[in-house]
Amino acid sequence: MPEVTTSDVVEHFNLEILAGHEGVYRAITTSDISRPGIEIAGFFTYYPAKRIQLLGRKEVAFFQQLTKKQKIERMEKLCTYDTPGIILSRDLIPPPELIDSGNKIAVPVMRSNMTTTRLSSELRNFLEIQLAKTTAVHGVLIDIYGIGVLLTGASGVGKSETALDLVRRGHRLVADDSVEIRQLQGNILIGRAPELIEHLLEIRGLGIIDVMTLFGAGAIRPHKRISMSIHLEQWDEKKAYDRLGIEEETIRILDTDIPKYTIPVRPGRNLAVIVEVAAMNFRLKRMGINTAQEFSERLTHVIEDGDWEEF
Repeated sequence: MPEVTTSDVVEHFNLEILAGHEGVYRAITTSDISRPGIEIAGFFTYYPAKRIQLLGRKEVAFFQQLTKKQKIERMEKLCTYDTPGIILSRDLIPPPELIDSGNKIAVPVMRSNMTTTRLSSELRNFLEIQLAKTTAVHGVLIDIYGIGVLLTGASGVGKSETALDLVRRGHRLVADDSVEIRQLQGNILIGRAPELIEHLLEIRGLGIIDVMTLFGAGAIRPHKRISMSIHLEQWDEKKAYDRLGIEEETIRILDTDIPKYTIPVRPGRNLAVIVEVAAMNFRLKRMGINTAQEFSERLTHVIEDGDWEEF
């Protein structure tokens, strides 16, 4: 799992550090956020200490009603050696007891001018992305009619040339040669290009081209959810390729399985059109229209009835 620290959150959200400066490099291991209202009320039995604690207007207002002894006790229990940080929203004034406990245990106490709900949502999204499992795949990622298509295959099989043809047909390039993939919650795979080669496409015999400069900003996108994979391989006369498309093959990336289609490559085949149609057919399947399955059912019905005049 990638390492994320409290300092990353401070930098991304431009937070003001009020106490516990020594603990800004504490590790954050979960994207869950806790609003410790029930803990401030005195119930710490299931206190999620390893989460970032977010204090809003309600928590601070309730805290002010406690006695001095209760305030000190609750803040000391709230600040633990496992707590990555405590954030106050709406530029709220921190209770002195929180500042003292934060400095004592080196728990960063931070402040933001954002509303509590918005801060909670954006902070959770940020941590989910940063803590997501990652990998890199050799291939090309293209957005075709809203479908993220990952092209894989041996070096020199024609992945980049196919991507170039698809871009010329109005589709958008996400990444060429290397695709960085993050797995978000719900087994969602998000692919993007490494920063060094973003917007670039390598064509053998031509060199490196900048897709955005040549075709405009509408020809690229920074990231895309990966929905299917198409593997390009040299045509093998001895291999029996799927001609109906009834049985779907899958490929596992990280912990997620996505449909995989193998397309044989040989002179005369228009790969860009084939890949484009594959993406369109995949979208139809998601809408409940499976042409191969419908044909199989029709064929079975004809065989059972013994009526071959249709063919």
